[in-house]
Amino acid sequence: MGCCQSSSLLSEKHYTSHNSSPSSAIFPRRRRGSPPDQSGGASVASGGVPTFSEFSFADLKAATNNFSREFIVSESGEKAPNLVYKGRLGNQRWIAVKKFTKLAWPDPKQFAEEAWGVGKLRYKRLANLIGYCCDGDERLLVAEFMPNDTLAKHLFHWENQTMEWAMRLRVALYIAEALEYCSSEGRLLYHDLNAYRVVFDENGDPRLSCFGLMKNSRDGKSYSTNLAYTPPEYLRNGRVTPESVIYSFGTILLDLLSGKHIPPSHALDMIRGKNIILLMDSHLEGKFSTEEATAVVNLASQCLQYEPRERPNTKDLVSSLAPLTTTPDVPSHVMLGITKKEESPSTPQRPLPLSPMGEACSRMDLTAIHQILVTTHYRDDEGSNELSFQEWTQQMKDMLEARKRGDYAFRDKDFRAAIDCYSQFIDVGTMVSATVYARRSLCYLMCDQADAALRDAMQAQCVYPDWPTAFYMQSVALAKLDMQKDAIDMLNEATALEEKRQKGVKA
Repeated sequence: MGCCQSSSLLSEKHYTSHNSSPSSAIFPRRRRGSPPDQSGGASVASGGVPTFSEFSFADLKAATNNFSREFIVSESGEKAPNLVYKGRLGNQRWIAVKKFTKLAWPDPKQFAEEAWGVGKLRYKRLANLIGYCCDGDERLLVAEFMPNDTLAKHLFHWENQTMEWAMRLRVALYIAEALEYCSSEGRLLYHDLNAYRVVFDENGDPRLSCFGLMKNSRDGKSYSTNLAYTPPEYLRNGRVTPESVIYSFGTILLDLLSGKHIPPSHALDMIRGKNIILLMDSHLEGKFSTEEATAVVNLASQCLQYEPRERPNTKDLVSSLAPLTTTPDVPSHVMLGITKKEESPSTPQRPLPLSPMGEACSRMDLTAIHQILVTTHYRDDEGSNELSFQEWTQQMKDMLEARKRGDYAFRDKDFRAAIDCYSQFIDVGTMVSATVYARRSLCYLMCDQADAALRDAMQAQCVYPDWPTAFYMQSVALAKLDMQKDAIDMLNEATALEEKRQKGVKA
């Protein structure tokens, strides 16, 4: 789970975006004012990749369990300057969320334009960017989540088996293809290309992280790694050029050859001394083609030339590596020695018995759900808002009065009035109530506003993470949005939570 490039270095046309309020729906949508489809742009989903969209901060907060430490996937953990989290949206899709430091991108328009430029890319060799967030001073990017770790983990910190030679060649080719695609689409620069930027998808196929297509801040450095690994021209003038990307690709080739992160100068000394065998990863135990290894060494040497003009371009990389890939029919997950993560079935083999709430949700019986919520009242909120005497201000009294009016309207089935009153309560923000979110969610459903209903149901989950009612309400909203499989999955999850809760009470 960087900063914008100078327009003088990029031939692509940057999109113009408009500032807007946070997303009104928990599911990503095409942003108001976003550009129409342009030659493969992001307004049409490609190959199953979601349409590029704007998320609200609340969306991503809920998806990452309030940016929980347990959701951090940055390999340097909390020490990373810009943390990457895994998260799960209401439709059960896993995402990677990069959270920038405060004030990294002070201009929201500039950040949005850069994000849209990357978001229009769609390619099977990329971990594609599917959205961004620009709420207040929060800046976040959202990408496809890759569940099988990074190249650095597989090369430098492996546990069960080292990466076999054929897989290393596949990694080199796939990343070269990703760079060639980005170059053909006008994204000529990639910042801080290294083994941590190569990630593996559910099939074990390597992909290039889209996060490197933006710098870590508007004015930040393009390279965060040790200076021994940075292109010489970057050390001279601090600028990244397309040739700098080729140099960094050369360092990845060295990683693949040696199984270690060795400085290019040291590797080049071994290459000049014809000590190629010494350069090779000893864990391969000689199980590689000397001819192929020599070809990769020669390509790495070309990429690491001191003069940028003497380095190959991305097309040269692909044409050099493609003939070396001789096992195209062997799945990547087999070569990596990992178990392919199959999609879990939408329904358990032994369905759990449904509670009255579960039955009502499965039938989408909004009237029955309404009666259950009226009967339950605020029982599940008890203890979640203990207020001190000092907090009993007039504002607090007014807020509780708004909730009380909302309760009366909700009981009397005046759902639009209940939405207004509950919104007054929520907007003050002094107290949080999962029950209020659940009730307003049902009100939205009664008013045929399923997207807003889903948002509130997820907010209820954010307040009370293991509350079955929050999951039940999400299942109904998802069904209303014609997302039947996701609705069934959510209903099953709610039922499992309720059964767990009942066992806890009996114990």
